[in-house]
Amino acid sequence: MSETTGKRDVVQRHQIADYLNIGTSESPNWVLMGVGFTSLNENFGAESESSKYVNEASESSSVTSYKSVFPFEAHLIKSQEAVNALYTVGRNHLVGAEAEFEYCRVELFDGKASAESTYAARKFLVSVEVSSLEGDKKQSVKGNLNAVGDPVDGYFNTKTPAFTAA
Repeated sequence: MSETTGKRDVVQRHQIADYLNIGTSESPNWVLMGVGFTSLNENFGAESESSKYVNEASESSSVTSYKSVFPFEAHLIKSQEAVNALYTVGRNHLVGAEAEFEYCRVELFDGKASAESTYAARKFLVSVEVSSLEGDKKQSVKGNLNAVGDPVDGYFNTKTPAFTAA
């Protein structure tokens, strides 16, 4: 609980910002994944392994890896660059490196005191898996951003916008 207000400081969804690099690693063009997106979640996908030894009554488990997935749903809005970049992957049946993007998950609730508009962030390389385009009226793009390898911890400046590794 916050000592000043007596309220719990529960992080709200709007305090997490998502950015997609629609440029290149050498010349990034980070765009906000905001307008159009009706959901964008994070599944850590922790995988574990268990062992039971002869002298123990119970098994012991340990986490061995992660398989992070970011399921998304977005209205197909022509003016929204992030939505269109994801839609294009499915529409054009892009595969391999053509279907991969850099993606940043920014924690707006965790600002860097020494730098204005800079927040804790994780950068992922993701492969875009578009599963459908559907809707009776508004068209929605659905799919997953599947993490490729491990995330890079760092900071994201929302004004410039730019990612810097920690």
